[in-house]
Amino acid sequence: MPSTKKKVRILINPNAGLGVALDRIRQPLLDCWDLPETELSIQFSKSKEDGQAKARRAVKEGVGRLIVMGGDGMINTIGSVLIGSDVALGVIPTGSGNGFARHFDIPLDIVKATVALANASPLAIDVGFANDRPFFVTCSLAWDASMVRVFEKSPVRGILPYIFAGVYELFEYTPQPFTLILDGTTELHIQDPLLCTIANLTQYGGGAQIAPGAKANDGQLQLVTLRQHDLPWVLPMLGKFFDGTIDRLREIKTHSFQTLTVRREKEGPMQLDGELLSASAEVHIRVQPRALNVLVP
Repeated sequence: MPSTKKKVRILINPNAGLGVALDRIRQPLLDCWDLPETELSIQFSKSKEDGQAKARRAVKEGVGRLIVMGGDGMINTIGSVLIGSDVALGVIPTGSGNGFARHFDIPLDIVKATVALANASPLAIDVGFANDRPFFVTCSLAWDASMVRVFEKSPVRGILPYIFAGVYELFEYTPQPFTLILDGTTELHIQDPLLCTIANLTQYGGGAQIAPGAKANDGQLQLVTLRQHDLPWVLPMLGKFFDGTIDRLREIKTHSFQTLTVRREKEGPMQLDGELLSASAEVHIRVQPRALNVLVP
């Protein structure tokens, strides 16, 4: 006779800053999820491919809640498999930026996050796609993407190394002109784009909010731009990235859209939820409304 228990699976990235924290989290996981009415299983993601294979198996086996222990990169890896499914993704943040968790007020302490998720409800959120690759937090296409290259080389994680990477890349980055077409009607030309971030959620990570007005399920993405020419006026105001008021600066331009075409002279960097890629000269971005179920405390 088939089991009537609700299936809960926990998928752990052992490389995402956990270390000895696994000993600390083991008992809270069992207390919160190993209940008489649930069928609990715990697995490890040994690689991106392994994690996605296990996520696909979870969908096939009727898992109702898939709890991921990792950072924004792992959330992207696993969440991309869950798009369009009935599986609800839960996040116990163990990454460096944790932009996804910060947006949804998921506690950054792993024990508190475990307890909060046990009482969380599913919410269907929007998913962004850049050249058909999904992202849940942000996509970047200018200096805001290229500085990830420097950050990836740092042995230390956190907001300070990210800032240092950004400053270093400022001296190396040469902007190229962008033409941006929003929803097929509005056309923008930016000669020297420094920031060109598309945000589904509010956060860059580390507490920095690039799009304070972004909502997870409004069927819209936010385009945030800054010209290199305007940087001297914005630098003294960097604190506004952390108090949720950066969008009040006149040099920061924000537009809501459903589809966006970005045209540039040649291929360039593209950042998707912390992963750096090389993208074609023309990038097509779209939103798929309420395509992923997530657990929100």
